[in-house]
Amino acid sequence: MMTVRRSDTTRAAILDAARERFAADGYERATIRAIARDAGIDPSMVMRYYGNKEGLFAAASTIELELPDPGSLPAQHAGTALVAHFLERWERDDVLTGLLRVGVTNEAGAERMQRLFAEQIGPVVAGVCPDPADAPRRAGLVASQILGMALARYVLRLGPVVEMDRVDVIAWLGPTVQRYLTAEGP
Repeated sequence: MMTVRRSDTTRAAILDAARERFAADGYERATIRAIARDAGIDPSMVMRYYGNKEGLFAAASTIELELPDPGSLPAQHAGTALVAHFLERWERDDVLTGLLRVGVTNEAGAERMQRLFAEQIGPVVAGVCPDPADAPRRAGLVASQILGMALARYVLRLGPVVEMDRVDVIAWLGPTVQRYLTAEGP
């Protein structure tokens, strides 16, 4: 039993260190040695548990967006609810910001972001849009707004966007996301 607990503690320390290092340095500059040093372990332990940097990145970038159940979203307010939800997630989870940073500079990171949004946002969009067959396109449009705001606010830290309070961001972005979710297509 002691080995299992020590193993779980080591894995958790590695993932915490990897998330911080990938967020700070990006995928290319983050090294197994630096991550191991941050976790207070030998680099061979990182390799033992995760195989290589790609395996470690995949494990460290596993994120549950904790999206609301589509049935719980009133269709006429789904855009506002999603924007509010994502603002809250970005503000409390540096892993999501780190994944965004890696996603704009690295193919593996981009693929991870694509999968994350397709698998987790797609079903929510399909649950509220008028034509579920159009959900992938609408989910892509929703992601363009959510990710664009996150990039401007949390990565690039554009002054006017950073200075906006949450209520204003929701008021500006919510109707656009709502249109993507429920409006008739062009």
